[in-house]
Amino acid sequence: MRKVVYISFIAAFIGCMIISCKKKNTASDDTPAPEYDVTQAYNLTDVVYGSDPKQKMDVYLPANRSANSTKVFVMIHGGGWTAGDKSDYTSTMASFKSYYPNHAIININYRLGVQGSPGYPKQINDIQAALNEIQKEKYSLSKNYLLYGGSAGGHLSLLYGYAFDPNHYVKGIVNTVGPADLTDTSFTKNIFLMGVVGGLLGDAVYNYQANQALFAEASPAKQVTASSPPTISFYGDQDPLIPVTQMPALRAALQSKGVWHYDTIYPGGGHAVWASQAQNQDYINRTVAFINQFFN
Repeated sequence: MRKVVYISFIAAFIGCMIISCKKKNTASDDTPAPEYDVTQAYNLTDVVYGSDPKQKMDVYLPANRSANSTKVFVMIHGGGWTAGDKSDYTSTMASFKSYYPNHAIININYRLGVQGSPGYPKQINDIQAALNEIQKEKYSLSKNYLLYGGSAGGHLSLLYGYAFDPNHYVKGIVNTVGPADLTDTSFTKNIFLMGVVGGLLGDAVYNYQANQALFAEASPAKQVTASSPPTISFYGDQDPLIPVTQMPALRAALQSKGVWHYDTIYPGGGHAVWASQAQNQDYINRTVAFINQFFN
């Protein structure tokens, strides 16, 4: 039986319970926010990082944290750029907290793509705004980040890490079935998939020839440089939403620039739905090994 690992892979092997959030912070720049005692742990929900109702995030601050050393997991949900919610990652966030108790975690919502207001570039801007918030002195966290995203969240993780992180604060990316090259004919010649991409690029999908530069700009594989962060990626060869050509396109881009990378495509796997327990376990083991190598 196939099992969904996209939302809760770590929960599967930790088996921890979802931890209820105890505190809220709805402070904005207009309201004095509390200082957080660095010796204490905090579970914060709906922390505001912008003026839009979607610009909120859940935050875990570990006890005894330091601005010099406490690293931050950044979780970015999927949903075709037009749907999804940070609650999709609630159990995964709790599991990360259990397995890496000395790391901080932010699980962000972002503005969704709607008619007349597509996801790009506002969703990239939202990632930056969330990081700007968490960089404030009151949180006492370092600027070392690992991005973890699936589907549209995988795409946004890759794109931000490759093209919008000039200071190289992103130290690693875990990408599960994230679109990597939107210029691929597997997208551009598929009416259904172009409709999905419309959530990111809006009306540009109706005229690819006139908007090729935009498609390339929003394609992580086109933005890879020699200083891009280490990346691990997972895909399924029966995914109805992500063409099998996406993984080799990303691999070729990373390999050409000498960037550390690992990827696998699971036979029979769907859209982050792997075909066997062995595949589930492989996904878990390789992800944890990657985190331990680059972010522990």
